Amino acid sequence: MATPADRDRLRRWRDAWMTALPRARAADPAAIAAQGALFVPDAALMESAPPAGRYRCRVFKLGGAGSAMRDFTAYPAFDCVIRDEGSVRSFYKETGSQRPVGLLFPDGDRTIFLGTLLLGEERAALQYGQDRDRDMAGMLERVGERRWRLVLPYPRFESLLDVIELVPAE
Repeated sequence: MATPADRDRLRRWRDAWMTALPRARAADPAAIAAQGALFVPDAALMESAPPAGRYRCRVFKLGGAGSAMRDFTAYPAFDCVIRDEGSVRSFYKETGSQRPVGLLFPDGDRTIFLGTLLLGEERAALQYGQDRDRDMAGMLERVGERRWRLVLPYPRFESLLDVIELVPAE
């Protein structure tokens, strides 16, 4: 079950987009335009859940949180995996200095992500709900034929909105 703070984040997902996207677009309009549907808030397509498997994930941070943060940051692709865990699936970003890990829950036409953040060289994730600063909540949405995004509104660090693009690793 989502914590009260994460339920609030999920309710305010559109506010995060509407605040962060114009700031990111002002910082790098060409980069935002080049990603097409990835940065269109209402671009989600039906059947949001990606199949289990290996993915290449690119992280984008939109709307800097704090005066030292940029309003648009794009990272190179990292390794991610989605696994079947019985009635739900798990998502794990395997490489990078900030690695979301958590469970994916079907919710009608969308998929909800509830997880936590691994930092640096940590090998084990904190249990969800144990550390408010590490808890993450978002929505996994399909935005193309073989393209998904994990939208994380109001993460605790660096940005107002994180968007993680997932494409199958081949």
